[in-house]
Amino acid sequence: MNELLTRRKMLTLAAVSTAAIAMAAGDQAWSQEAAKPAAPQPAGKVDEAKLMAAGSLKDMVLGKPEAPVTIVEYASMTCPHCAHFATTTLPAIKEKYIDTGKAKLILREFPFDPRAAAAFMLARCAPEERYYPLVEVLFKQQEQWAGAANAEEPLLQISKLAGFTQESFKACLTNQKLLDDVNAVRERGASEFGVNATPTFFINGTKYSGALSVDEMSAVIDGLL
Repeated sequence: MNELLTRRKMLTLAAVSTAAIAMAAGDQAWSQEAAKPAAPQPAGKVDEAKLMAAGSLKDMVLGKPEAPVTIVEYASMTCPHCAHFATTTLPAIKEKYIDTGKAKLILREFPFDPRAAAAFMLARCAPEERYYPLVEVLFKQQEQWAGAANAEEPLLQISKLAGFTQESFKACLTNQKLLDDVNAVRERGASEFGVNATPTFFINGTKYSGALSVDEMSAVIDGLL
């Protein structure tokens, strides 16, 4: 009798332990799921084919053209939030998604002032392989030229790093067609896609207004992969 009771007790304890382990595993899985950052609320959706149609300037693609996720960013070179994204968030997104072929980035011009337009023009005048490196330096050193009494000298010094001479620097900034094209990109973003602030992102056609953190952008991209 005692032996039977002992067996029953052992079976009961084993069942309780199994249930406890299962419950703990479930709690851990729920906790890991709850810990995942939520994707930010989208601000709408646009026709992706229309978004990707050719504009007045060639799209500069960072990453593999065949990447399944396309991030289109409308930015202003004098926008502090855009600079923060470029210097803080983008490097992590680049390493995690762009360099691995999961996503690509297209930066489009949305200058809010003449200095931002000038910086974009310089990036466009640089050789294509130096476009994103020059944009990166311009964002990193934004305070030095965007807030200067005279922006020409710091912009010239930065441009020389990308191979500009004083002559090619001035030729670029006096290129009226290029300025018109930069402004046309901005006007198209505003009129066709409702861009009214920077940065504004379109991730596979879904619109997100304002700077996104690494976790927020990761949550959006992961949901598309």
